[in-house]
Amino acid sequence: MEMQEALQWTDHLIFDRTGKHLDSLQRAILEGAWEGKGYKTIAEEYHCTNDHVRKSASELWKLLSDLLGEDVRKKNVRSLLENGVFSYYNDGLLIGNQINLCNDPYNHWEKPEKRSPAPRNPSEPRHDLSQAPENVRFYDRNHELATLKQWILTENCRIVTLTGLSGIGKTALARRLVEDIKDHFDRILWRSHRKFPTLNALQTHIIEFIAPPPPTQNPSIINHLNSRTSILNHLQNHRCLIILDDLQETLNPGECVGNYRQEYQNYGRLIDEIGRFYHQSCLLLLSWEQPLEIATLEAEDCHCKTLQLSGLGESASQLLTARQLRDKNQWSRLIELYNSNPLWLNIIATAILDLFNGSVRQFLSYPTLFLGDLEPILKQHYQRLSESEQILIRWLANQEQPVEIGKNPPELLSDSDFLKAIQSLKKRNFLEKSSGLTLQPAIAQYVKNLMS
Repeated sequence: MEMQEALQWTDHLIFDRTGKHLDSLQRAILEGAWEGKGYKTIAEEYHCTNDHVRKSASELWKLLSDLLGEDVRKKNVRSLLENGVFSYYNDGLLIGNQINLCNDPYNHWEKPEKRSPAPRNPSEPRHDLSQAPENVRFYDRNHELATLKQWILTENCRIVTLTGLSGIGKTALARRLVEDIKDHFDRILWRSHRKFPTLNALQTHIIEFIAPPPPTQNPSIINHLNSRTSILNHLQNHRCLIILDDLQETLNPGECVGNYRQEYQNYGRLIDEIGRFYHQSCLLLLSWEQPLEIATLEAEDCHCKTLQLSGLGESASQLLTARQLRDKNQWSRLIELYNSNPLWLNIIATAILDLFNGSVRQFLSYPTLFLGDLEPILKQHYQRLSESEQILIRWLANQEQPVEIGKNPPELLSDSDFLKAIQSLKKRNFLEKSSGLTLQPAIAQYVKNLMS
Protein backbone atom coordinates (compact mmCIF):
# COMPACT_ATOMS: atom_id res chain seq x y z
CA MET A 1 0.00 0.00 0.00
CA GLU A 2 1.30 3.47 -0.89
CA MET A 3 1.46 6.13 1.81
CA GLN A 4 -0.96 8.45 -0.03
CA GLU A 5 -3.50 5.62 -0.37
CA ALA A 6 -3.25 5.02 3.38
CA LEU A 7 -3.69 8.71 4.14
CA GLN A 8 -6.68 8.99 1.87
CA TRP A 9 -8.35 5.91 3.35
CA THR A 10 -7.68 7.13 6.91
CA ASP A 11 -9.20 10.49 6.04
CA HIS A 12 -12.35 8.78 4.74
CA LEU A 13 -12.59 6.60 7.82
CA ILE A 14 -12.26 9.49 10.28
CA PHE A 15 -14.68 11.68 8.35
CA ASP A 16 -17.21 8.82 8.23
CA ARG A 17 -17.12 8.46 12.02
CA THR A 18 -16.56 12.04 13.19
CA GLY A 19 -17.62 14.35 10.37
CA LYS A 20 -14.13 15.89 10.33
CA HIS A 21 -11.27 15.38 7.89
CA LEU A 22 -7.64 14.95 8.82
CA ASP A 23 -6.13 18.38 9.36
CA SER A 24 -2.76 19.30 7.89
CA LEU A 25 -0.83 18.54 11.09
CA GLN A 26 -2.43 15.11 11.44
CA ARG A 27 -1.44 14.33 7.86
CA ALA A 28 2.11 15.50 8.58
CA ILE A 29 2.24 13.23 11.66
CA LEU A 30 1.03 10.20 9.68
CA GLU A 31 3.48 10.90 6.88
CA GLY A 32 6.30 11.35 9.36
CA ALA A 33 5.41 8.16 11.22
CA TRP A 34 5.26 6.25 7.91
CA GLU A 35 8.76 7.47 7.07
CA GLY A 36 10.10 6.73 10.55
CA LYS A 37 10.65 10.36 11.55
CA GLY A 38 10.70 11.49 15.18
CA TYR A 39 8.29 14.05 16.62
CA LYS A 40 11.07 16.63 16.80
CA THR A 41 11.76 16.31 13.07
CA ILE A 42 8.05 16.51 12.25
CA ALA A 43 7.73 19.64 14.39
CA GLU A 44 10.71 21.31 12.69
CA GLU A 45 9.38 20.56 9.22
CA TYR A 46 5.91 21.77 10.18
CA HIS A 47 7.23 24.89 11.95
CA CYS A 48 5.54 24.25 15.29
CA THR A 49 6.61 23.08 18.74
CA ASN A 50 7.56 19.52 19.65
CA ASP A 51 4.98 19.51 22.46
CA HIS A 52 2.20 20.51 20.07
CA VAL A 53 3.08 17.66 17.69
CA ARG A 54 3.19 15.14 20.55
CA LYS A 55 -0.19 16.29 21.87
CA SER A 56 -1.80 16.10 18.41
CA ALA A 57 -0.23 12.71 17.73
CA SER A 58 -1.49 11.31 21.04
CA GLU A 59 -5.02 12.44 20.20
CA LEU A 60 -4.75 10.96 16.71
CA TRP A 61 -3.49 7.57 17.93
CA LYS A 62 -6.30 7.42 20.50
CA LEU A 63 -8.90 8.24 17.84
CA LEU A 64 -7.61 5.56 15.48
CA SER A 65 -7.37 3.04 18.32
CA ASP A 66 -11.01 3.66 19.26
CA LEU A 67 -12.16 3.37 15.64
CA LEU A 68 -10.20 0.21 14.82
CA GLY A 69 -10.05 -1.64 18.12
CA GLU A 70 -6.25 -1.77 17.87
CA ASP A 71 -3.58 -0.11 20.00
CA VAL A 72 -2.28 2.36 17.40
CA ARG A 73 1.05 4.06 18.07
CA LYS A 74 3.65 5.87 15.97
CA LYS A 75 5.93 2.85 16.07
CA ASN A 76 3.32 0.44 14.71
CA VAL A 77 1.02 2.51 12.52
CA ARG A 78 2.88 1.64 9.31
CA SER A 79 2.97 -2.08 10.07
CA LEU A 80 -0.74 -2.00 10.82
CA LEU A 81 -1.34 -0.37 7.47
CA GLU A 82 0.87 -2.82 5.62
CA ASN A 83 -0.29 -5.95 7.47
CA GLY A 84 -3.96 -5.53 6.79
CA VAL A 85 -5.76 -3.66 9.58
CA PHE A 86 -6.32 -0.81 7.10
CA SER A 87 -6.18 -3.05 4.05
CA TYR A 88 -9.11 -3.22 1.74
CA TYR A 89 -10.59 -5.31 -1.01
CA ASN A 90 -11.76 -3.70 -4.22
CA ASP A 91 -15.37 -4.15 -3.10
CA GLY A 92 -14.73 -2.14 0.05
CA LEU A 93 -14.90 -5.05 2.58
CA LEU A 94 -12.04 -4.69 5.08
CA ILE A 95 -10.20 -7.49 6.80
CA GLY A 96 -9.08 -7.21 10.41
CA ASN A 97 -12.09 -5.63 12.10
CA GLN A 98 -14.37 -6.22 9.10
CA ILE A 99 -15.25 -2.53 8.69
CA ASN A 100 -17.47 -2.25 5.63
CA LEU A 101 -17.65 1.16 4.01
CA CYS A 102 -19.77 -0.03 1.11
CA ASN A 103 -22.88 0.28 3.26
CA ASP A 104 -22.33 4.05 3.28
CA PRO A 105 -22.83 5.51 -0.22
CA TYR A 106 -20.86 8.64 0.74
CA ASN A 107 -17.76 6.74 1.77
CA HIS A 108 -17.30 4.07 -0.91
CA TRP A 109 -13.60 3.30 -1.22
CA GLU A 110 -11.75 2.24 -4.33
CA LYS A 111 -8.11 2.22 -5.20
CA PRO A 112 -7.09 5.60 -6.64
CA GLU A 113 -6.55 4.25 -10.15
CA LYS A 114 -10.17 3.09 -10.32
CA ARG A 115 -11.76 6.22 -8.88
CA SER A 116 -13.43 8.90 -10.92
CA PRO A 117 -12.32 12.50 -10.26
CA ALA A 118 -13.47 13.59 -6.80
CA PRO A 119 -14.10 17.02 -5.31
CA ARG A 120 -11.10 18.67 -3.77
CA ASN A 121 -10.18 17.30 -0.35
CA PRO A 122 -10.63 20.04 2.29
CA SER A 123 -7.36 18.91 3.90
CA GLU A 124 -5.36 19.74 0.77
CA PRO A 125 -3.59 23.10 0.41
CA ARG A 126 -5.85 25.95 -0.69
CA HIS A 127 -4.55 29.39 -1.60
CA ASP A 128 -6.74 32.33 -2.60
CA LEU A 129 -4.81 35.38 -3.82
CA SER A 130 -7.56 36.54 -6.16
CA GLN A 131 -7.83 39.88 -4.33
CA ALA A 132 -4.08 40.41 -3.98
CA PRO A 133 -2.99 43.34 -6.18
CA GLU A 134 -1.03 42.36 -9.28
CA ASN A 135 1.68 44.14 -11.26
CA VAL A 136 3.11 45.84 -8.18
CA ARG A 137 6.81 46.56 -8.59
CA PHE A 138 9.11 45.24 -5.90
CA TYR A 139 11.99 47.60 -5.22
CA ASP A 140 15.07 46.95 -3.11
CA ARG A 141 13.50 45.58 0.07
CA ASN A 142 15.64 42.47 0.52
CA HIS A 143 16.56 43.29 4.12
CA GLU A 144 12.91 43.80 5.09
CA LEU A 145 11.96 40.63 3.21
CA ALA A 146 14.54 38.59 5.11
CA THR A 147 13.30 40.05 8.41
CA LEU A 148 9.71 39.07 7.70
CA LYS A 149 10.71 35.54 6.72
CA GLN A 150 12.67 35.21 9.95
CA TRP A 151 9.71 36.35 12.02
CA ILE A 152 7.15 34.12 10.29
CA LEU A 153 9.03 30.91 9.48
CA THR A 154 11.68 30.74 12.19
CA GLU A 155 10.21 32.64 15.13
CA ASN A 156 6.63 31.53 14.34
CA CYS A 157 5.13 34.97 14.95
CA ARG A 158 1.35 34.83 15.25
CA ILE A 159 0.73 38.42 14.13
CA VAL A 160 3.00 40.49 11.88
CA THR A 161 2.02 44.07 11.08
CA LEU A 162 3.37 46.13 8.19
CA THR A 163 2.75 49.83 8.75
CA GLY A 164 3.55 52.88 6.67
CA LEU A 165 1.99 55.78 4.80
CA SER A 166 0.10 55.02 1.62
CA GLY A 167 2.35 54.27 -1.34
CA ILE A 168 5.39 53.34 0.77
CA GLY A 169 5.43 49.77 -0.58
CA LYS A 170 3.61 47.60 1.98
CA THR A 171 1.59 45.75 -0.65
CA ALA A 172 4.56 45.10 -2.93
CA LEU A 173 6.62 43.74 -0.04
CA ALA A 174 3.78 41.53 1.21
CA ARG A 175 3.13 40.23 -2.30
CA ARG A 176 6.75 39.16 -2.73
CA LEU A 177 6.79 37.66 0.77
CA VAL A 178 3.75 35.49 0.04
CA GLU A 179 5.30 34.18 -3.16
CA ASP A 180 8.46 33.21 -1.27
CA ILE A 181 6.81 31.45 1.69
CA LYS A 182 3.52 30.11 0.27
CA ASP A 183 4.71 26.49 0.27
CA HIS A 184 4.91 26.58 4.07
CA PHE A 185 1.13 27.06 4.48
CA ASP A 186 -1.86 24.96 3.52
CA ARG A 187 -4.26 27.91 3.67
CA ILE A 188 -3.45 31.37 2.29
CA LEU A 189 -6.06 34.12 2.00
CA TRP A 190 -5.57 37.77 0.95
CA ARG A 191 -8.40 40.20 1.64
CA SER A 192 -8.93 43.91 2.36
CA HIS A 193 -10.90 45.27 5.29
CA ARG A 194 -12.52 47.67 2.83
CA LYS A 195 -14.56 44.74 1.46
CA PHE A 196 -16.19 43.85 4.79
CA PRO A 197 -18.53 46.34 6.49
CA THR A 198 -18.55 44.46 9.83
CA LEU A 199 -16.31 42.21 11.89
CA ASN A 200 -18.86 39.40 11.65
CA ALA A 201 -18.73 39.55 7.87
CA LEU A 202 -14.94 39.31 7.93
CA GLN A 203 -14.93 36.42 10.42
CA THR A 204 -17.54 34.51 8.44
CA HIS A 205 -15.56 34.86 5.24
CA ILE A 206 -12.29 33.71 6.81
CA ILE A 207 -13.85 30.72 8.56
CA GLU A 208 -15.66 29.54 5.43
CA PHE A 209 -12.39 29.75 3.52
CA ILE A 210 -10.28 27.88 6.07
CA ALA A 211 -12.79 25.12 6.76
CA PRO A 212 -15.81 25.19 4.44
CA PRO A 213 -18.74 23.16 5.81
CA PRO A 214 -19.39 19.85 4.00
CA PRO A 215 -22.12 20.33 1.36
CA THR A 216 -24.20 17.55 2.91
CA GLN A 217 -24.28 19.30 6.29
CA ASN A 218 -24.72 22.96 5.33
CA PRO A 219 -24.57 24.24 8.94
CA SER A 220 -25.91 27.63 9.90
CA ILE A 221 -23.29 30.35 9.98
CA ILE A 222 -24.46 31.12 13.52
CA ASN A 223 -22.85 27.87 14.63
CA HIS A 224 -19.54 29.02 13.21
CA LEU A 225 -19.62 32.29 15.11
CA ASN A 226 -20.95 31.16 18.46
CA SER A 227 -17.78 32.36 20.17
CA ARG A 228 -15.21 35.03 19.45
CA THR A 229 -12.47 32.37 19.42
CA SER A 230 -13.96 30.61 16.38
CA ILE A 231 -11.25 31.87 14.05
CA LEU A 232 -8.60 30.94 16.60
CA ASN A 233 -9.85 27.36 16.65
CA HIS A 234 -9.39 27.09 12.90
CA LEU A 235 -5.96 28.73 13.02
CA GLN A 236 -4.99 25.97 15.45
CA ASN A 237 -6.25 23.19 13.16
CA HIS A 238 -4.66 24.46 9.94
CA ARG A 239 -1.42 26.25 9.12
CA CYS A 240 -2.79 29.46 7.65
CA LEU A 241 -1.37 32.71 6.36
CA ILE A 242 -4.11 35.34 6.39
CA ILE A 243 -3.20 38.69 4.83
CA LEU A 244 -5.58 41.52 5.70
CA ASP A 245 -4.96 44.89 4.04
CA ASP A 246 -6.24 48.37 4.94
CA LEU A 247 -6.51 47.71 8.67
CA GLN A 248 -6.92 51.45 9.26
CA GLU A 249 -10.44 51.16 7.82
CA THR A 250 -11.54 49.46 11.06
CA LEU A 251 -10.49 52.47 13.17
CA ASN A 252 -12.48 55.65 13.80
CA PRO A 253 -11.23 58.71 11.87
CA GLY A 254 -11.07 62.00 13.75
CA GLU A 255 -9.77 60.32 16.91
CA CYS A 256 -6.37 59.30 18.19
CA VAL A 257 -5.28 55.86 16.97
CA GLY A 258 -6.87 52.98 18.85
CA ASN A 259 -10.65 53.40 18.75
CA TYR A 260 -12.48 50.93 16.54
CA ARG A 261 -15.57 51.72 14.52
CA GLN A 262 -18.84 50.43 16.01
CA GLU A 263 -19.00 47.67 13.38
CA TYR A 264 -15.56 46.41 14.48
CA GLN A 265 -15.83 47.09 18.22
CA ASN A 266 -14.69 43.57 19.23
CA TYR A 267 -11.77 43.45 16.81
CA GLY A 268 -9.22 44.43 19.44
CA ARG A 269 -10.27 41.50 21.60
CA LEU A 270 -9.98 39.09 18.67
CA ILE A 271 -6.50 40.39 17.79
CA ASP A 272 -5.47 40.05 21.42
CA GLU A 273 -6.56 36.40 21.53
CA ILE A 274 -4.87 35.54 18.25
CA GLY A 275 -1.66 37.03 19.61
CA ARG A 276 -1.76 35.46 23.07
CA PHE A 277 -2.99 31.90 22.47
CA TYR A 278 -1.10 29.15 20.70
CA HIS A 279 -1.80 28.37 17.05
CA GLN A 280 0.25 27.41 14.02
CA SER A 281 -0.79 30.25 11.72
CA CYS A 282 0.18 33.85 10.97
CA LEU A 283 -1.99 36.94 10.60
CA LEU A 284 -0.26 39.50 8.35
CA LEU A 285 -1.81 42.95 8.74
CA LEU A 286 -1.15 45.89 6.39
CA SER A 287 -2.07 49.30 7.74
CA TRP A 288 -1.39 53.02 7.64
CA GLU A 289 -1.63 52.96 11.44
CA GLN A 290 -0.68 50.61 14.27
CA PRO A 291 -3.59 49.65 16.58
CA LEU A 292 -3.05 49.80 20.33
CA GLU A 293 -3.49 46.03 20.78
CA ILE A 294 -0.66 45.33 18.36
CA ALA A 295 1.68 47.71 20.19
CA THR A 296 0.77 46.13 23.53
CA LEU A 297 1.25 42.56 22.31
CA GLU A 298 4.61 43.47 20.82
CA ALA A 299 5.71 45.15 24.05
CA GLU A 300 4.78 42.00 25.98
CA ASP A 301 6.65 39.80 23.48
CA CYS A 302 3.54 37.80 22.58
CA HIS A 303 4.88 36.43 19.28
CA CYS A 304 3.87 39.68 17.55
CA LYS A 305 6.11 41.95 15.51
CA THR A 306 5.65 45.25 13.68
CA LEU A 307 7.73 46.43 10.74
CA GLN A 308 7.41 50.17 10.19
CA LEU A 309 8.21 50.60 6.53
CA SER A 310 10.21 53.68 5.63
CA GLY A 311 11.14 55.03 2.20
CA LEU A 312 13.43 53.41 -0.34
CA GLY A 313 16.38 55.68 0.42
CA GLU A 314 18.95 56.07 -2.33
CA SER A 315 17.65 52.96 -4.09
CA ALA A 316 14.73 55.16 -5.16
CA SER A 317 17.06 56.34 -7.92
CA GLN A 318 16.07 53.15 -9.78
CA LEU A 319 12.57 54.55 -10.00
CA LEU A 320 13.78 57.91 -11.34
CA THR A 321 15.98 56.14 -13.86
CA ALA A 322 12.98 54.19 -15.11
CA ARG A 323 11.04 57.46 -15.49
CA GLN A 324 13.99 58.93 -17.47
CA LEU A 325 14.30 62.11 -15.42
CA ARG A 326 17.23 64.44 -16.06
CA ASP A 327 19.76 66.17 -13.77
CA LYS A 328 20.88 63.08 -11.88
CA ASN A 329 22.97 65.17 -9.51
CA GLN A 330 19.69 66.63 -8.14
CA TRP A 331 17.97 63.30 -7.56
CA SER A 332 19.06 62.82 -3.96
CA ARG A 333 17.40 66.10 -3.00
CA LEU A 334 14.19 65.11 -4.77
CA ILE A 335 14.20 61.73 -3.03
CA GLU A 336 14.67 63.38 0.35
CA LEU A 337 11.84 65.89 -0.13
CA TYR A 338 9.34 63.16 -0.94
CA ASN A 339 10.59 60.74 1.69
CA SER A 340 11.73 58.25 -0.99
CA ASN A 341 8.11 57.06 -1.09
CA PRO A 342 7.74 55.18 -4.40
CA LEU A 343 4.15 56.29 -5.07
CA TRP A 344 4.86 59.90 -4.17
CA LEU A 345 7.97 59.95 -6.35
CA ASN A 346 6.10 58.43 -9.28
CA ILE A 347 3.41 61.09 -8.99
CA ILE A 348 5.97 63.90 -8.82
CA ALA A 349 8.03 62.36 -11.65
CA THR A 350 4.93 62.57 -13.86
CA ALA A 351 4.56 66.27 -12.97
CA ILE A 352 8.24 66.92 -13.72
CA LEU A 353 7.91 65.25 -17.11
CA ASP A 354 4.71 67.15 -17.92
CA LEU A 355 5.78 70.60 -16.70
CA PHE A 356 9.59 70.66 -16.96
CA ASN A 357 10.38 68.18 -19.70
CA GLY A 358 11.97 65.90 -17.11
CA SER A 359 14.33 68.50 -15.59
CA VAL A 360 14.64 67.93 -11.83
CA ARG A 361 16.82 71.04 -11.51
CA GLN A 362 14.11 73.33 -12.89
CA PHE A 363 11.48 71.67 -10.74
CA LEU A 364 13.50 72.18 -7.57
CA SER A 365 14.23 75.81 -8.44
CA TYR A 366 10.71 76.77 -7.33
CA PRO A 367 10.72 78.09 -3.74
CA THR A 368 7.56 76.18 -2.73
CA LEU A 369 7.46 72.40 -2.68
CA PHE A 370 5.00 71.24 -5.33
CA LEU A 371 2.46 68.56 -4.40
CA GLY A 372 0.07 68.46 -7.35
CA ASP A 373 -1.74 65.12 -7.55
CA LEU A 374 -0.20 64.12 -4.24
CA GLU A 375 -2.56 66.44 -2.32
CA PRO A 376 -5.65 64.15 -2.45
CA ILE A 377 -3.58 61.32 -0.97
CA LEU A 378 -2.25 63.46 1.87
CA LYS A 379 -5.78 64.76 2.47
CA GLN A 380 -6.96 61.21 3.24
CA HIS A 381 -4.33 60.92 5.94
CA TYR A 382 -4.94 64.39 7.38
CA GLN A 383 -8.69 63.86 7.67
CA ARG A 384 -8.09 60.85 9.91
CA LEU A 385 -6.31 62.96 12.55
CA SER A 386 -7.87 63.99 15.85
CA GLU A 387 -8.24 67.67 16.67
CA SER A 388 -5.20 67.61 18.98
CA GLU A 389 -3.08 65.95 16.28
CA GLN A 390 -4.09 68.58 13.73
CA ILE A 391 -3.21 71.36 16.17
CA LEU A 392 0.18 69.79 16.79
CA ILE A 393 1.16 69.27 13.16
CA ARG A 394 0.05 72.78 12.19
CA TRP A 395 2.46 74.03 14.83
CA LEU A 396 5.25 71.63 13.77
CA ALA A 397 4.85 72.61 10.09
CA ASN A 398 6.01 76.14 10.97
CA GLN A 399 9.06 75.09 13.00
CA GLU A 400 12.34 75.40 11.15
CA GLN A 401 14.21 72.95 13.42
CA PRO A 402 13.22 69.65 15.06
CA VAL A 403 11.34 70.28 18.31
CA GLU A 404 12.33 68.59 21.56
CA ILE A 405 9.55 66.52 23.09
CA GLY A 406 9.67 68.62 26.26
CA LYS A 407 8.94 71.87 24.39
CA ASN A 408 5.16 71.75 24.55
CA PRO A 409 3.52 75.13 23.83
CA PRO A 410 0.99 75.19 26.72
CA GLU A 411 -1.23 77.69 24.95
CA LEU A 412 -1.98 75.03 22.32
CA LEU A 413 -2.34 71.72 24.18
CA SER A 414 -2.17 70.42 27.72
CA ASP A 415 0.82 68.22 28.54
CA SER A 416 -1.37 65.12 28.44
CA ASP A 417 -2.95 65.98 25.07
CA PHE A 418 0.48 66.92 23.71
CA LEU A 419 1.98 63.51 24.54
CA LYS A 420 -1.11 61.61 23.36
CA ALA A 421 -0.99 63.46 20.05
CA ILE A 422 2.72 62.66 19.60
CA GLN A 423 2.15 58.99 20.36
CA SER A 424 -0.78 58.79 17.96
CA LEU A 425 1.11 60.57 15.17
CA LYS A 426 3.97 58.11 15.60
CA LYS A 427 1.54 55.21 15.17
CA ARG A 428 0.34 56.92 11.98
CA ASN A 429 3.94 57.20 10.68
CA PHE A 430 3.61 61.00 10.46
CA LEU A 431 6.68 61.98 12.45
CA GLU A 432 10.22 61.65 11.16
CA LYS A 433 12.69 59.53 13.07
CA SER A 434 15.13 62.08 14.43
CA SER A 435 16.41 63.59 17.67
CA GLY A 436 13.31 65.79 17.83
CA LEU A 437 9.81 66.14 16.47
CA THR A 438 9.62 66.98 12.79
CA LEU A 439 7.27 66.36 9.86
CA GLN A 440 8.16 64.95 6.50
CA PRO A 441 8.61 67.83 4.02
CA ALA A 442 5.64 66.87 1.84
CA ILE A 443 3.33 66.60 4.85
CA ALA A 444 4.58 69.91 6.24
CA GLN A 445 3.94 71.58 2.89
CA TYR A 446 0.42 70.15 2.72
CA VAL A 447 -0.36 71.58 6.17
CA LYS A 448 1.06 74.98 5.18
CA ASN A 449 -1.11 74.96 2.06
CA LEU A 450 -4.16 74.39 4.26
CA MET A 451 -3.30 77.35 6.46
CA SER A 452 -2.49 79.75 3.61
